[in-house]
Amino acid sequence: MSKEKPKIKTARDALEVVNPYDQKAIGSVPITDWSMIDNYLEITHDLFRNRRNWLPAYRRIDILKKTAKIMEEQFEKLAFQIANEGGKPLVDARVEVTRAIDGVGLCVKELSHLAGKEIPMDLTEAGAGRMAFTTREPIGPVAAVSAFNHPLNLIVHQVAPAVAVGCPVLVKPADDTPLSCKAFVDILYEAGLPEEWCRFVACDIPTAEKLVTDPRVAFFSFIGSAKVGWMLRSKLAPGTRCALEHGGAAPVIVDSGADIDSMIPSLLKGGFYHSGQVCVSVQRIFVAKKQAEEIAQALADGASKLVVGNAIEEKTECGPLIRPREVDRVAEWIEEARAGGGKILSGGEKLGETAYAPTVLLNPPTDAKVSTMEIFGPAVCVYGYDNMDEAIERANALPFAFQASVFTKNLDVAMKAVRELDASAVMVNDHTAFRVDWAPFAGRRQSGYNTGGIGYTMHDMTQDKMAVIKL
Repeated sequence: MSKEKPKIKTARDALEVVNPYDQKAIGSVPITDWSMIDNYLEITHDLFRNRRNWLPAYRRIDILKKTAKIMEEQFEKLAFQIANEGGKPLVDARVEVTRAIDGVGLCVKELSHLAGKEIPMDLTEAGAGRMAFTTREPIGPVAAVSAFNHPLNLIVHQVAPAVAVGCPVLVKPADDTPLSCKAFVDILYEAGLPEEWCRFVACDIPTAEKLVTDPRVAFFSFIGSAKVGWMLRSKLAPGTRCALEHGGAAPVIVDSGADIDSMIPSLLKGGFYHSGQVCVSVQRIFVAKKQAEEIAQALADGASKLVVGNAIEEKTECGPLIRPREVDRVAEWIEEARAGGGKILSGGEKLGETAYAPTVLLNPPTDAKVSTMEIFGPAVCVYGYDNMDEAIERANALPFAFQASVFTKNLDVAMKAVRELDASAVMVNDHTAFRVDWAPFAGRRQSGYNTGGIGYTMHDMTQDKMAVIKL
C-alpha cells in the first residue's frame, strides 16, 4: 500500500475531499475528535457487554439484504463517487460496486455456515458422562482502518462482516476517500441498523492510534501501509485481536513455452489496473533471457496505448495517482532505475502533476527501489533469467510475500511454481491481482497478518464458546 503518510486537509471542522486528477474539491466529511470517539467507544462497550442489546441474526440478515438492495438502487452514484474521489476509472469502479454488493450478500450466506460443533467427551474415562458443543459468539467492538484504493469494497470487507456477526464497529476511512465509506454507513442506517452499531470516524493519525489501541477494542482490522500497520499492532491493548493487510511486490514467472498472446493482455491488466495502486499488482516479471526483450516490448506497446486521464471520464483506462507527491515518488524511483542501467521501453515520464505514464522497464538494477519495494504506481519491471530455479529464488528474495503467478503450458512447471513460490496464492496463467471476495486473501511475512475474505473475516470476528453438560 502507499508509503506516504497522509495529511488531513481541514476546513474548520471538516475533511475536504478532492478529485485526485484535477484537484478540485468534490465534498467534505465531518472530522471526529477524540472526545466524540471516546464517547462512541463507551457506548459501544456498554452495548456489547449487555447481551440483551445484541441484534438477533434474523434482524442482521434483514438489514444486510436491505443494504444490498439500496446499493443496487444507487449503483451509478456509488461508482461515480469511487472514480471521483479515488481516481479509479469508471469501468473498474462499476466492477467495484458490483463486488461490494455481492460482498454484502456473501455476509448473509456465510452466517448460515458460522456454526459450532459437537465435541466428543467420552474419549477418556475423565470425560465420560458428559456431552459438549460449541457455539460462535461475536468477539466484541471492532475498530477498522481502511485504505484509499478500493474505497467502497474494502469498507464492505471490514464493516459488513462485523455487522453480520453482531460486532459494533467504528470505521476510519482513508483521508483521501472518505465519501464512499460515509455513503456505505449511511446506507446501513437507511437499511435499519441502529447508529450505535456502526460509527463513521474521520480523524487524524494520532486520534486513530488512540482509537485502535484502546482496551475497549476487541478486534482491529487494518488495510494500509506495512509501516503503520505493524506499528499499530505493536501497541494494541492486551487481548485485542487483529488482521493486517499490507502490500507486496508481486512476482510473475513466465515459462519459455507460455502462451504469449493471451498473457500480454492479462499482465497489462494486472500491472496497470488502477494505475498499479493495488496491493497485489503485477510488479516483477521474470522471463527467460532469450525472450525477455521481446515480451517487455510487447508489454510496452500495450502500455503506451492505455488512455490516461480523469477517472470520471468513460474513455479513461488509467487514472491519476492518489496524490501529487506519489507521482513525484514514482518518478524518482523510475529515474533511479534508469540511472542504474534499466531500459525504459514505455512511459518514464510525468503526465502533469497528478498522473504518470504507464511504464515498462527492462532489467532495472536488482537493488533499485523498483526491484525491492512496492511501486504502487503504473510501472512493471521485466527481468531475464537463466533457469526456473533462479527465477523462483529471485521471486522469493524480498521480505514481502502475497500473491504470485506463473504462465506456462507445462504442468510440471506450474506445480513446481505452486510448491516453491513463497506466496499465499499462486495464479497459473493469470495475473497476480486476481481475487474473488469469498476466497482467502492474505499477506505473508511483512505483507500482512491473518486472513481476509468475507467468510474468513467473519470467523476472525467471532470466537468459540463451549458448553459442557454433565448428564
